[in-house]
Amino acid sequence: MSAVPILPGFHPDPTICRVGDEYFLATSSFEYFPGVPIRRSTDLTAWEQIGNVLDRPSQLVVSRGAEGASRGIYAPTLRHHDGLFWLVTTNVDEIQRGHLIVHATDPAGPWSDPVYTQGTIGIDPDLAWDDDGECFLTWKDPMAGGIAQVRVDPLTGELLGQPRILTTGTGLAHAEGPHLIRRGDWWYLVTAEGGTHTGHVVSVARSRSIEGPFEPHPEPILTHRSTSDPVQATGHADMFELADGSWAMVHLGIRQRGSFPRWHVNGRETFLVGIDWIDDWPVVREDRFEVAGGETSFEDTFDDAKLGPRWIAPGIDPHAFALVSAAGLTLRPGRQPGASEAVHLLGVRATDPEWQASVAARGDLALLVRIDDAHWAGVQRVGGVLTARAVVGPLQQELGSAEVPVEARLALRAVLPQTQYGERSGPDRIDLGYVTDDFHPVASIDGRYVSTEVAGGFTGRIIGIEALGDDDAVVTSFRYDA
Repeated sequence: MSAVPILPGFHPDPTICRVGDEYFLATSSFEYFPGVPIRRSTDLTAWEQIGNVLDRPSQLVVSRGAEGASRGIYAPTLRHHDGLFWLVTTNVDEIQRGHLIVHATDPAGPWSDPVYTQGTIGIDPDLAWDDDGECFLTWKDPMAGGIAQVRVDPLTGELLGQPRILTTGTGLAHAEGPHLIRRGDWWYLVTAEGGTHTGHVVSVARSRSIEGPFEPHPEPILTHRSTSDPVQATGHADMFELADGSWAMVHLGIRQRGSFPRWHVNGRETFLVGIDWIDDWPVVREDRFEVAGGETSFEDTFDDAKLGPRWIAPGIDPHAFALVSAAGLTLRPGRQPGASEAVHLLGVRATDPEWQASVAARGDLALLVRIDDAHWAGVQRVGGVLTARAVVGPLQQELGSAEVPVEARLALRAVLPQTQYGERSGPDRIDLGYVTDDFHPVASIDGRYVSTEVAGGFTGRIIGIEALGDDDAVVTSFRYDA
């Protein structure tokens, strides 16, 4: 398998469908608004973000603060059926309502307001249609300890039968992430097992009927557990047929760095492998596709009519506090300089092992890299003084300060350590400072303190900006250089 993801950075739980010669891919978004980024490709390696499926408050409710971290939108399923795109997912903040289903004629949106499948408590839902046009909802039912299924009306969310358990898995922990795939006379139930870290695997079972019974494959079809492969935690997969009749599979994985026990910082990413069929069982070909990695650097000068789809905010619709105009990006007042919990944070996903981010703005502003409100590091400019600050759980520390010229750009960078075998190191070093002609570090922090292994949860690093205090800040440029 290529060690290069097709979607680098925090893009977990991929789901994919093909319409003609085009492919559409969606991923989880957890507490961030808008939710469920969706992309289009014609070659499976270069992906353009065309929008976010859940992009307005009538579709998405998420929570702020520590209690909202790694909640929100869990694993979706994206499908195309009878001329419509369908997406089903779980909002953990509304889990008692069941799973939510939306549809659209254009995957770029707008998508419908959701309907809910009341009475289907759980996560990781899937939609599939049989030959008679009946729609089946399949999901992880944590109360029953297995993968459940029921017929459903996707336009209303009404259940058309009684849920029942299809399988409890192969005996590994946490059977979840089901996807039902049709090939010929067989239905394939693809699931994730082993937990979504280094024990992760892709399992598969098959049946002549969408309702089972399902015969399990005797072993996982993909796992990197107990190997030295640079991509670990491979799992949560979705299979699909290409336009030429061949097959492939997308799945998540992590790239850990540093000394034992190692850390991953950019979240769970999306990878691509090929599929062959032997005796009507899928066989993974990890070297089928060559992924070179696309351009990730960008500069946003906020001269479009609206925010681009890459911009997200934890626990709140960014349109409630971020306004694009001829003057640039105006950020409404956010947290106070001494507070640690974001109020009006606008961010983008970090996507590279090494990067530098900088921002030009008027007003008091913070630029930070975060996993959540209790694990972040950044710089804050109040007046003419820049302060480097880190929050690691209950510990908060000012790491240094400097007076900065008015034209200085606030800046952060992630740098890989240069270590010898046997030396202890974190995954990277985060430098906190500012840019005039060059980068001027004010302080540095070991990147392990802004990693998923330390923070916990299911997300990755976000690079964010927030107005501080009681006044607006106006951003005229945000740059991300890889």
